[in-house]
Amino acid sequence: MSEPIPSRLALLRQAMRRHGVDACLVPSADPHLSEYLPAHWQARTWLSGFTGSAGTLVVTADWAGLWTDSRYFAQAERELAGTGVELMRQRTANVPEPQEWLHQQLHESQVLAVAGDSLPLSSRTRIERRFESTGARLRTDLDLPGEAWNDRPPLPAAPVTEHPIRYACIARADKLARLRTAMRKLGASHHLVSSLDDVAWLTNLRGSDVECNPVFLAHLLVAAEGPAVLFVDRGKLTDALVGALAADGVRIADYATVTDALGELREGDRLLLDAGRVACAVADAIAPAAQLIDAANPSTAMKARKSAAELDHVREVMRRDGAALSRAFRRLEERLAAGMRQTELDVHTLLREERSAQPDFVGESFATIAGYQANGALPHYRATPEHHSTLRPQGLLLVDSGGQYLGGTTDVTRVLALGETTAEQRRDATLVLKGLIALSRARFPKGASGPQLDALARAPLWASGMDYGHGTGHGVGYFLNVHEGPQSIRPPTSGPLVALEPGMISSIEPGLYKPGRHGIRHENLAVVAEADQTEFGEFHAFETLTLCPFDRRALEPGLLNPEERAWLDDYHARVRAALSPLLEGADLVWLERHCAPL
Repeated sequence: MSEPIPSRLALLRQAMRRHGVDACLVPSADPHLSEYLPAHWQARTWLSGFTGSAGTLVVTADWAGLWTDSRYFAQAERELAGTGVELMRQRTANVPEPQEWLHQQLHESQVLAVAGDSLPLSSRTRIERRFESTGARLRTDLDLPGEAWNDRPPLPAAPVTEHPIRYACIARADKLARLRTAMRKLGASHHLVSSLDDVAWLTNLRGSDVECNPVFLAHLLVAAEGPAVLFVDRGKLTDALVGALAADGVRIADYATVTDALGELREGDRLLLDAGRVACAVADAIAPAAQLIDAANPSTAMKARKSAAELDHVREVMRRDGAALSRAFRRLEERLAAGMRQTELDVHTLLREERSAQPDFVGESFATIAGYQANGALPHYRATPEHHSTLRPQGLLLVDSGGQYLGGTTDVTRVLALGETTAEQRRDATLVLKGLIALSRARFPKGASGPQLDALARAPLWASGMDYGHGTGHGVGYFLNVHEGPQSIRPPTSGPLVALEPGMISSIEPGLYKPGRHGIRHENLAVVAEADQTEFGEFHAFETLTLCPFDRRALEPGLLNPEERAWLDDYHARVRAALSPLLEGADLVWLERHCAPL
C-alpha cells in the first residue's frame, strides 16, 4: 500500500537534508512543459494528494504549501485535508505567488531545488535574478521528488501513429519546409522543438502518452539545411512509419539522446528555441559554443491558424459531436423522467457511448465535468466513485465535455434544467448567455487580441455586480490539445498581446459560480473569420462552430433583448438544420423541441 501523504513528504525532506536543500519547488510540469502530464511526472500529485491539473507545491523543513487558483479551491481543500499541506489561494489578497514567497523566505546561502526537467529555462532565469538580492541559490541538477518516489510509474510506451493526410491536410514535408523558411528569417541554423503538440503537428503523428491529448513524448531538432531528427522511443513506431518519416527527411533517434545531439552543436550554429517551452535539463546540454535565439516556436502560430481544409473537417466533426450530445441528453432526460437513478458518473458514460458511435472518434479531449447543483460551482469539478452526486428532477446540471476526432477537437458546455429551477438560477444562466452572445456577435479590427475583447463577455455580469475568475476563451487544437496557444481571451495581464487571426479557433465560455448553490457556464467554439473592409481597415468576426442546443428551460427569455433573442433563434435554426439529417425518431423530436424559436 502506498505511503500516506505525510510519509511521502517526510521522504522528500530526508532527500532535502541529504543534499543541503532548504526548500523544494515542485511544479506541475514535465520536460516538455505540458499542461497535462504522464503519470511519471505527476510528482506534485504524489507528494500532496492534490489531483487538479494546475498547482505548485513548495516544501521546506517544517512547512508545505500548495498554490492553485480559484477553479480548484474546493477540490484542494478536500484533497489536502489531513496531509499537512496548506492551501495557498493563488491570486487572492495577501497571498504571494510561489516564487515571490520563496524570495521572501530564503536568505543568504539557503538553497532552493527544482528538478531541471520540470522548470522552463525562462523561469530559472527569473528565479536567479530575484535571488541575486538575497544571496539564495537555485539548484536544478537535483530531482528530489524522484529520489523520494520509490514506486514512480515508468515512461509511457503507447504506439505512435500517422495522422492520415486526408485529415492532416498539409504534408509533413511541406510543414517542415514552412518551418525552415521561418527559421531562416530568424537567422537560425537549428531549431529545438520540445512542446509535444508542436512536435505532433509538424510530423503529422499522434500518440496517447498523455491522457486525452493525442501526443507522444518526443523532441524534434530541425536543421535549416539538412535533416530533422525526431527523438522518440523507437519501439513506439512501426518500420513502415520509420520509412515514411525517412522519406520526408526525418531521422529517428532515441528519446534520451536529445541532450547528446545538443551537446554536439558547433561554433557558428544558431539554435532557435522558446525559453518558456524548453526545460532547463534539456537546455543545459546545449554546447556552449552555440548561439541561442530565444523566440516563440514558429509552428505554434502556424498550427493555430487552421487551413480551409482543416476547418471543413472541423465543421463536420461539430455536426457529429452535436448529434452525439443530442442523443446523450435525450437519453438522460428520459431516464430521469422514468424515475431511474442517475448520477454525475452516468452522464460521463452516456456521452462516451454516444461519441464512441461517431465516425473517426478517438477519445475524449478532457475528463468530462458533470456538476449537479452546487458541484456546478466548481469550475474544474470531476465526479469520482468516491465523490459524486445523484441527479434529481430539479435544478441545474452543468456538463462540460469534448471529443477527439481525426478531423478535429471539440469542447462544449451546456447547462441543463433537470426540472424546476429557481428565478435566481434562470437569471444567472441568462446573464451568462448574454455575455456569450455579445462576444459571439463581436466585430473587431484586424490586430485585436483576446484581452481587448474579454470585457464584452463579462459586461452583463458586471452590470449586476458579478464576475468569474477564469479566462473567457482558450485556443483549441486540431486533433490535438484542447488548450492551445498562442491566443486566448482573458483579462489583460503583463503578457504579450496575441492578435486573433483568421483560422484561429477559440472557446467562448463565460461563467458564474455561487459556492454551495449552483454554477453556470455556456461554451461554444468559434473560429476567427474575415468580416468587413471599411475605410478604417479590415475587420474580423467569429463564426460559431459548436452545434448543440442551449436548454431554454434554464433561461429567463424576458432578460434577452431583441438582438439577443434573434441570435439565439438563428443559432438554434442552424443547429436544427445541421443535425436533423443525423437524427431520427425520439432524438429528432428532442432536437426539434429544444431548437424551437423563443
